[in-house]
Amino acid sequence: MLNIDKFISENITSRSNSMFAIDIEANYQQLQQEIEGKSLLVIGGAGSIGSSYIRAMLPFKPSKLVVVDLNENGLAELTRDLRSTYGMYVPEEYRTYTLNFADTIFEHIFCEEKGFDIVANFSAHKHVRSEKDKYSVQALIENNVIKAKKLLDLLTEYPPKHFFCVSTDKAANPVNIMGASKRVMEDMIMAYSAKFKVTTARFANVAFSNGSLLAGFIDRIMKKQPLAAPSDVKRYFVSPEESGQICMLACMLGHNGEIFFPKLGEEQMITFSSICDKFLDALGYEKKECTSDEEAKKFATEMPENSKVYPVVYFKSDTTGEKDYEEFYVPGEKLNMERFASLGVIEEVTKRPMRELDVFFKDMEQIFYKEDFSKSEVVNALHRFLPNFEHIEKGKNLDQKM
Repeated sequence: MLNIDKFISENITSRSNSMFAIDIEANYQQLQQEIEGKSLLVIGGAGSIGSSYIRAMLPFKPSKLVVVDLNENGLAELTRDLRSTYGMYVPEEYRTYTLNFADTIFEHIFCEEKGFDIVANFSAHKHVRSEKDKYSVQALIENNVIKAKKLLDLLTEYPPKHFFCVSTDKAANPVNIMGASKRVMEDMIMAYSAKFKVTTARFANVAFSNGSLLAGFIDRIMKKQPLAAPSDVKRYFVSPEESGQICMLACMLGHNGEIFFPKLGEEQMITFSSICDKFLDALGYEKKECTSDEEAKKFATEMPENSKVYPVVYFKSDTTGEKDYEEFYVPGEKLNMERFASLGVIEEVTKRPMRELDVFFKDMEQIFYKEDFSKSEVVNALHRFLPNFEHIEKGKNLDQKM
């Protein structure tokens, strides 16, 4: 069986240790002071990043951990994993809830607790494939922005000492609706920074995270199905462990209203097709590059049980919302590259007036109220709020790909 952590270290990140280990060690006492004995609420904690954040936080011994997620199976596995890890500290008061954070049940739980010291929100639509039609776009906006605002309003009643909401590198000069929604989310949480401390982080693809193309490689191999990957899309990558650590550092060490990002250079971007090559090589396969999906599927069906040749399809990206490369910041944002060894910080983020956000929310409400609204109406509303949002509709989405 392939050791995925080792594969990521050797073939994707090219790092034997976490890039954030040096900053965790340098700030260990402050982290301990801010976390030990504190109550912790993690929303979306069963996902790849949320669960990694929990694993990063627990060694500092919070007094209470409450995890909320819609994924019941994911919460069960998170609990089993934490309970089964040697040396893992799990607070005596540890509870998980399978529910939506916009649900009235969540509000009752939160108010009964009278808030939490640390609140982190990882609940989000994170995939570009989440924007194929008007209803998928509505669900994305509802989750990433509208419901998130309801959470912020709830937090004003019992303000946390630290609030973190995860963003994405796709929020910098967004070309897809998912990235634009997270850019709106950034503006939204900054508007609440007068009420409690807020921070966020833009970071890279998380290698082999739940639902990702790379995690899909494992499923395809298990089912003897061909692998497919774009050959022209370059991405930054962090390991699952690193994804939680950057969120912890941003949440606990960031100043109010700051955006964090990993110090990764352009030379560290890598294509999915090159990762696919390395993945097959690590499994002892030689790739058979096919010219079409049908050819690859036919080859996979007919290949003998002990075949050491595996079919792949590499293609140029032609779906809506894909960007050839990613970036963590844009011109005009004030950067501090000196405070941390592994992290850059966007300081003094421009805070948009709440009235501008209110106009955006009113726009969304009016659009979604209509039975015959269109995806283009949502795109136009996002463009009015984010003038640099460059969305190109190509008429094809990722659900049409293998």
